[in-house]
Amino acid sequence: MNTAVLDTAVLRTEIRLFRREPGGIFWIMIFPTLLLVILGSIPSFRDADPDLGGLRPVDTYVPVAVLLGLIVGGLQAMPAILTGYRETGILRRMSTTPVRPSALLTAQMLVFGAASLLSALVALVVGRLAFDVPLPEQPFGYLLALLLALLGSLALGAVLSALSRTTKIATAVGSTALFPAMFCAGVWLPVGAMPEVLADIVGWTPFGAAAQALDEAAAGGWPGGVHLAVLAGWTVLLTAAATRWFRWE
Repeated sequence: MNTAVLDTAVLRTEIRLFRREPGGIFWIMIFPTLLLVILGSIPSFRDADPDLGGLRPVDTYVPVAVLLGLIVGGLQAMPAILTGYRETGILRRMSTTPVRPSALLTAQMLVFGAASLLSALVALVVGRLAFDVPLPEQPFGYLLALLLALLGSLALGAVLSALSRTTKIATAVGSTALFPAMFCAGVWLPVGAMPEVLADIVGWTPFGAAAQALDEAAAGGWPGGVHLAVLAGWTVLLTAAATRWFRWE
């Protein structure tokens, strides 16, 4: 059978399995926008804040919601599934068939990547319709930063999968990495509201750089070259580490 046909069959199977996982659908595709709605429903979050350059807190939380779906998909959901496939011998058995194990890895990245991008789109639309948050004034720069952040998140998820021998370990490691990533993305305090020194430090992390790049594009400017370089650098570094350490069995 043609390799492309087999790869497509694997992708369709992974899509069906994802659709049967209500937990994954909720945390990746619903929770980020739900958090935005909850925060946006607080009256003070809809008032302009001089410390945010005249923006409302709800304006600054749209990029946070956009990044949150990427973070959960890459760090929490994908590593547990890939590690489970390896732990139960699915990847080893696949290596003896015409289906390439790499097709499964690619399918996982496509499924969680698509779910994360859809989550980002929903957050942007709900922010606009429910709270009158302007859409990004520099859409191409915003999309570039978003795609780089997505690739970095998936690459980090692949590294966590490579380093975890069991599903329990993958879940624990993913949960441990989740909270620092959420902090850097601005879940508890938007990066724009952080003290300058802290914002500079956070800006060297993948999700901190992504948050700042998205903020710049949302305001109409092209994302800063340093932030894009940080995102690209982390993506390359994490991809190389995942390629080196990942084992099919």
